[in-house]
Amino acid sequence: MNNYIKIKNLTKRYEKNKSIKVLNNISFNFDSGKTYSIMGPSGSGKSTLLNLLSLIDTPTSGSIEINNNNIKSSNRVENDLIRAKNIGIIYQDKNLLSDFTALENVYLPNLLISKEKQSSKERAKILIKNIGMSARINHFPNELSGGENQRIAIARALINNPNIILADEPTGSLDSENAKLIFKILFNLKNKNRIFIFATHNRYFANMADCKIIMNNGNIQITNGSI
Repeated sequence: MNNYIKIKNLTKRYEKNKSIKVLNNISFNFDSGKTYSIMGPSGSGKSTLLNLLSLIDTPTSGSIEINNNNIKSSNRVENDLIRAKNIGIIYQDKNLLSDFTALENVYLPNLLISKEKQSSKERAKILIKNIGMSARINHFPNELSGGENQRIAIARALINNPNIILADEPTGSLDSENAKLIFKILFNLKNKNRIFIFATHNRYFANMADCKIIMNNGNIQITNGSI
């Protein structure tokens, strides 16, 4: 199986009153077709790792390779395009635009790579239908429940048919019933060409992944994975 994401000697350090190392020289290969959970206490580096993989943040040292392309931290425009085309991001706090409807929130990211507004809207409608939200398509985020907002956030993450889905505590603010529904939707997205990586404090959901990554003090321990 080909490695789609490779990180090598990845380090992240923040300089404030003193130097704080959040990630400590970690290396790992993420394979297409697999799901990965990331667990660890608060401050262990879970969100930092996801931010680096999403190309939102840049490493202090080390390298990130996506589909045989070595990511250059200095090339922000190219990295933004790589993210738009290849990476779908789901946040704990849905992060939807409050002044836009569910439909608008879903199709807007597609306009970054396609200028065909009508086709973007039609694709968004299909995605929203697939998550059982057609009846709420013209509602604003403040008119939706937490679980409904998170389902819209999932549809938005899928609008560009990404090869990589990253989720940072996607059910952290939901009740148990909605959390199970969201993870059922997420795991149904698995296919041979896609990587799904999610951070969670929930051991039950973490154990559903093909590979579990345990983080502590910026280091990683792997279960059922390859370095």
